[in-house]
Amino acid sequence: MPHGCTFVHLVGISKPSPWKRGQFERVDLASVRIAIEAARAAAAAHFIYLSVAQPAPVMRSYVRVREQGELAVRAAGLDATFVRPWYVIGPGRRWPLVMLPIYTVLELLPPTRASALRLGFVSIEQMTRALVWSVEHPAHGARVLDVPAIRAGRV
Repeated sequence: MPHGCTFVHLVGISKPSPWKRGQFERVDLASVRIAIEAARAAAAAHFIYLSVAQPAPVMRSYVRVREQGELAVRAAGLDATFVRPWYVIGPGRRWPLVMLPIYTVLELLPPTRASALRLGFVSIEQMTRALVWSVEHPAHGARVLDVPAIRAGRV
């Protein structure tokens, strides 16, 4: 890995669910710790970590492990971008679209707007654009791309 490069961490258990709690720690958390050491050894200038929207009312063990991953990256002192989607819509993962009208209403109501935006859906195309933008625009310090930023493709 050349000096000054960007390290992109995309490792994690597919299709997270509460019964995979142990796997989150063994795979997701362990992989980010190893990735941090690899990025440091390579003198990577920027670390991109695919995290998850926080806080969230469900999937607590998954969110907790991703939060610990972010904390580990921050503690390592790396310039980093934390990409925080909630649910990515793509091939084979379209069932939540039936909930889209509900999300639209929740995003409009003041009492639920912030949560609905934070826990909104993003498309695989939006995720790809946000990741490419993050590589092309390295962070200085720590930066979070939440669902609205992912939808926009940038901060």
